[in-house]
Amino acid sequence: MTLLTRTMNAGRLFGAVLAGALAVASTPLATQAQVRMTVPPQSGPIALQGATIHTVSGEVVENGTILFENGVITAVGTDVDVPAGAQVVDATGKHIYPGLIDTYSQVGIAEIGAVDMSNDVSEVGDFNPNIRAEVAVNGESRHIGTSRTAGVLVSLTTPGGGLISGLSSAMNLEGWTWEEMSMKGAAALNVNWPNPNPRRFGGFGGGGFGGGNQDRPSYEEQVQSLKGFFADARAYRDAVAAGENIRSDTRYEAMIPALNREIPVVVSADGVAQINDAITWAKEEDVRLVIRGGADAIHVADRLVAENVPVILTSTMAAPGRDYQAYDREYSMPAQLYEAGVKFAISGGSGASDNNQLQWDAGVAIAFGLPEDEAIKAVTLNAAEIMGIDDHVGSLAPGKDATFIITTGNPLDTMTDVEQAYIQGRELDMMDIHRWFFEKYMEKILQLRRLVM
Repeated sequence: MTLLTRTMNAGRLFGAVLAGALAVASTPLATQAQVRMTVPPQSGPIALQGATIHTVSGEVVENGTILFENGVITAVGTDVDVPAGAQVVDATGKHIYPGLIDTYSQVGIAEIGAVDMSNDVSEVGDFNPNIRAEVAVNGESRHIGTSRTAGVLVSLTTPGGGLISGLSSAMNLEGWTWEEMSMKGAAALNVNWPNPNPRRFGGFGGGGFGGGNQDRPSYEEQVQSLKGFFADARAYRDAVAAGENIRSDTRYEAMIPALNREIPVVVSADGVAQINDAITWAKEEDVRLVIRGGADAIHVADRLVAENVPVILTSTMAAPGRDYQAYDREYSMPAQLYEAGVKFAISGGSGASDNNQLQWDAGVAIAFGLPEDEAIKAVTLNAAEIMGIDDHVGSLAPGKDATFIITTGNPLDTMTDVEQAYIQGRELDMMDIHRWFFEKYMEKILQLRRLVM
């Protein structure tokens, strides 16, 4: 084949590809792979009437009205004055709940596991407190749509890796850009507590110290390294406060809100020794501690209560970690912690594709003894309070964001449908990739039926 022939063939191929692309571009939007439309801010007052409103922080309001304007709830009750010109929506027979909150997620920073370039979870190095997850969030992630249609409207998107991973960001799952989606960019500092027994719970929490186990520093060395970094950050903070002329360091700057107890330090820890050592360390550092993981939390429940340390459970639908444990150990853990008086939230898996299962992570706890209202709190109000965003979300009350879901029943029940959702007053497009494929292949089935008939 001559160079001219190859060039002509390449030209024809390019023309065919271009024609195909133009054909796709000219097809109706509903038939393309665009499965979620960003919606504009609320333009006027809206009143939803006749629903059963589950405020979570207060009483359940039967046949109630929720009124919201400019993205904020202005009234909830049975005798609400609806202003003239408000859009009135009949929600009779429906239920309204606060949007669910996932306190440990990778939505927006991880897309396809097998494609490295679509994952932005971990940075190189052991100490990355200045990593802020929000700036890496991809507002076009398909996981956002599937999360929202499952009722999850707020994600604590969290980086991973190293001893100090970085800062979790509270993200509203609606908006064109991360700036528009961000609720609280620096919501919590994340620490992966070293594991004194690497054969349990997957070894070192998140990597960082490279090489095989033979190259990894000892447990004591890792803990001392962590303490040393906090000491350096505290010295930096004090020097800045004293007006000393020192070189700016973004890593230490990012530590200051945690050192000042303005945001919590979320420590990934599962074993009894890990949790106990993390509590002791947090008291010495005078930081607000939250335990994430907490596989053995029930065995240190008394200390967690005494020290007022909440837990984010991440394995309610997992198999037991040890051969001698009962099959329902993880399923019943929330109920046991509730009985013991430990405050907790339920997160489930951190993977972006796990977000749309959060309601089931909490729902399984109901089947194994957790009261229904406490299960709802574990993914709404408790989650918001633990992560310091309860002034915006977590319950339905005047002054809070109009971020809620309209359902056919309890959202933690697998038989319940989430019919509509609002984030800061925006009525969301409820299409997602799962629903798009369902509609696509239902049309194919219908076409086949027509041919047969």
